[in-house]
Amino acid sequence: MTLPRPLLLATALLAAATGTHAATVIRGARVIDGTGAPPRDDVTLVVDGDHFSMVGPGLRVKMPDGTKVVDYTGKTIMPGLVSDHGHIGQVDGTKGGLPALYTRENALRQLRQWRAYGVTTVTSLGLNNPDVFYPLRADLHAGKADGADLFGADHGIGVPQGAPPVKMMQAGSNQLDRPSTPEEARAAVDAAAARGTDLIKIWVDDFNGTLPVKMKPEIWRAVIDEAHAKHLRVAAHIYYLDDARRLVDDGVDILAHGVRDKAVDAGFIDAMKTHGTWYIATLDLNEAAYIYARHPAWMDQPFFTHAVQPALATQFADGAWRDKVQNDGSTSVNEAALKTNQENFKKLYDAGVKTGFGTDAGATPLRLPGFAEHRELALMVDAGLTPLQAINVATQRAAELLGLEDRGVIANGKRADFIVLDGDPSKDIEATTHIQAVWQRGTQVAGKVDAFQP
Repeated sequence: MTLPRPLLLATALLAAATGTHAATVIRGARVIDGTGAPPRDDVTLVVDGDHFSMVGPGLRVKMPDGTKVVDYTGKTIMPGLVSDHGHIGQVDGTKGGLPALYTRENALRQLRQWRAYGVTTVTSLGLNNPDVFYPLRADLHAGKADGADLFGADHGIGVPQGAPPVKMMQAGSNQLDRPSTPEEARAAVDAAAARGTDLIKIWVDDFNGTLPVKMKPEIWRAVIDEAHAKHLRVAAHIYYLDDARRLVDDGVDILAHGVRDKAVDAGFIDAMKTHGTWYIATLDLNEAAYIYARHPAWMDQPFFTHAVQPALATQFADGAWRDKVQNDGSTSVNEAALKTNQENFKKLYDAGVKTGFGTDAGATPLRLPGFAEHRELALMVDAGLTPLQAINVATQRAAELLGLEDRGVIANGKRADFIVLDGDPSKDIEATTHIQAVWQRGTQVAGKVDAFQP
């Protein structure tokens, strides 16, 4: 027999109150649960420790002693965002790609920024220094460090004289492998597996013709084969449709960027679905290369300015820098790449391809942790997704890509990682930028973004 809901709530509260901690009851909010379902008004959430023990229609009953009650009437609650593609320890201010930047302190600085912007889980997809990454990951998983939870892809596997470009990312030997033979590639996978990596990352393309070589198919096939033998999945940095098609046929698990050179076709879509390959568009990547030189109105809003370190803000205000970007021939290339990426993403999404969420934030100074993820949501909606579809990709689906069943939705038993917003992002995705509070593991860890210092 199902108990009446008031009795269920009282039972849940009593169970929490008799444990080692008192429950927190959150009342009055509109809830977007992350599944793509419409918002529900006046929902009661019971937070028991680090998870939800009850989510249901608004109720008003007498609370056991010690129960904390938070009233969020008029606010909207949605799950914390999950990034499937970012990087830690690569940038600080206008500096980027230097091995000396990969420190615990710099990584935590970025992870706190992601969390302040409602991104409560981050995947650092390669270029990781194991001496820093693994202890930090363990501490974040255990709640012993202060920032977004962390997963990652160890060093990652690049190309001799190729990607990732040395001028952009001067990674140390303990941050990147560049095997020249299949045997070396297998050894790199084995070493990453022994260290405990979550994923394997490969860089395949030539960065839109700016590098002399691409990864040889025999290298990526060796990586995929060895990774799968170790029960690890492989994420590939790609640009071209032809590379993406071959990788999917060869069993790659995740395309870590969108196809940007041409329109995807039915054969590619069918292959993605047949193989169950995941697709992360990273729409913001190309826009970030030029948009700040144009100074859109949102650059004057606190939501943007509090994501920008002082040295980078000085660069954005420099007229000479803006003119250089505006007159750079790569701007038109990035604009075209963004348009193609959006069109391809919409086709793949509509066809039922598995879609994750990421921005490559943290890879270069222009890709701003936290802010980039909200631009990604807006660009997904511009591409034709509804706001609820975009939120679903960035929460439930993004967690599913990582194999995380404990987060990404607001439901009984799930981690209490969530964002409190003014407004209703199901009607206007821009409402995700009106953050009132961020909760992680059942505790409020951030307030309004304008209280955060980058």
